[in-house]
Amino acid sequence: MTEVRKFQAVRGTRDIVPPESALWTRVERVARDVFETYRFGEILLPIFEETDLFARSVGAGSDIVGKEMYTFADHDWLDLEALRRTILEFPLGEPSEPFQASFASLSRKFVDALFQATLSSGIPGTPENKAASERLSEHVHKLSQYLEDFETFPNFDIVVTGQAIKQALKSIQLGPIVSLRPEATASVVRAYIEHGMQTLPGDVKLYYMGPMFRRERPQKGRFRQFYQIGAEVLGQSDNPGIDADVIEMVLVFIERCGLVGHTLYINSIGCRDCRPKYVELLRAELTKVKDKLGPDSQRRIETNPLRVLDSKLDSEQAVIETLPRIGDHLCEACREHFKMLQAMLFMRQIAYEVNWRLVRGLDYYMRTTFEITAPGLGSQNAICGGGRYDGLVELLGGPPTKGIGFALGTDRLILALQEAGKGEAASGGAGVDAYVAWMGASTYAVAVRVARTLRDAGFSVEMSHEEMKFKKSLGLAARLGARFAVILGDNEVAAGTCTVKRMADGTQATIAERELAGHLRT
Repeated sequence: MTEVRKFQAVRGTRDIVPPESALWTRVERVARDVFETYRFGEILLPIFEETDLFARSVGAGSDIVGKEMYTFADHDWLDLEALRRTILEFPLGEPSEPFQASFASLSRKFVDALFQATLSSGIPGTPENKAASERLSEHVHKLSQYLEDFETFPNFDIVVTGQAIKQALKSIQLGPIVSLRPEATASVVRAYIEHGMQTLPGDVKLYYMGPMFRRERPQKGRFRQFYQIGAEVLGQSDNPGIDADVIEMVLVFIERCGLVGHTLYINSIGCRDCRPKYVELLRAELTKVKDKLGPDSQRRIETNPLRVLDSKLDSEQAVIETLPRIGDHLCEACREHFKMLQAMLFMRQIAYEVNWRLVRGLDYYMRTTFEITAPGLGSQNAICGGGRYDGLVELLGGPPTKGIGFALGTDRLILALQEAGKGEAASGGAGVDAYVAWMGASTYAVAVRVARTLRDAGFSVEMSHEEMKFKKSLGLAARLGARFAVILGDNEVAAGTCTVKRMADGTQATIAERELAGHLRT
């Protein structure tokens, strides 16, 4: 007998099941309640976007884009894709003429099919696709000529030409390249531009919540499918009061969830005028101590010196502490903006610490950056990160727009609440207000009616659809944690009443069916 395979969640993902899911529901409800008091509206975003959107916003050279995104071609050309895969897997070392002719035949077949698909407008007509198609046709034509007359091409190298054909094949996109979203800010900005939201009155304030995807090494509090709650403000002002409002809002949310002991860190990373000068100074100083740094930091000296400040390696900490600090190299406008932000936080009685190593590596980030950490999470203790990104909308093809936002890791917030003993919703589950216990065929219809009446009144109700003796029904009610048991037998149905048992102390009362909901509320 064939063994039936038992499926499990894919590595890096997990199910959030009752009663823990009740805590997640509570956290999301608190987020909606708080954010809407600050006039934020919820935006529902696609799970996947064009890969280029993230490459442009997150950075094509970043680890997220280069190593961690789940990316695939979105098209219906399955036969063409299968043919391409066959050609790419075709070995080129076999010298026999029939073998070479088979490779050429497959390649010509692909060229012909690609031409027909392009005519039907099914293949993206990008300049890159056009150039790759022309290269492919040229190399396939050369190979065909060689096979028709060997003597005309005495120095022809089929391996080199075959490799060129394969390389051109790899460059052809049969459909848009899309990725599961690794973050949501880029999607929010894309939607802001696409829907012309800059024409709306005042600042556009949006919040979102949902799953993100990164192929990272799973560990405590970090998953490949993880969840974020975030918000963005897009408009024409970069007044530090907006920044302070956003920080205040996320802190109110965290505190209403029950988390205490968290720390807010802030910094200013300058602007397009002063940050480049600081980056060059930092690069020069890092070059002097290059031999004391690890391979990753040495590589970042050229690619992104600011990222060196993020290093968590113990061996590099003493070196980093000697480096110049960006706060000492801000221009007058950025210095004044940061000073005003601190005044705005003081006005709101918000405690904070300045962390000069809190930076962002991409050019469109500027001025305010902040992070919130929580106790009980070890070295991975950051639960929220945010900052100002005044150049992102323009980078993605929109009008000049100021922006600031944050993303909070829901998984880590939940974990922090549980570690702090504030995950009370996790132990209570959904809760059952009343369990309807019935016995006798004639009472079932009444039990269904009573359950519906109580549910319409807002109570959580459970009942079995299999007839059980009352002792067994009451035992199940107790195990479910029901507050009341509503007992229906032949006598109750005949009298139009219910016997109501309070499960906590066992007291019972006979209540008219029409008065049942009112009785349960008392």
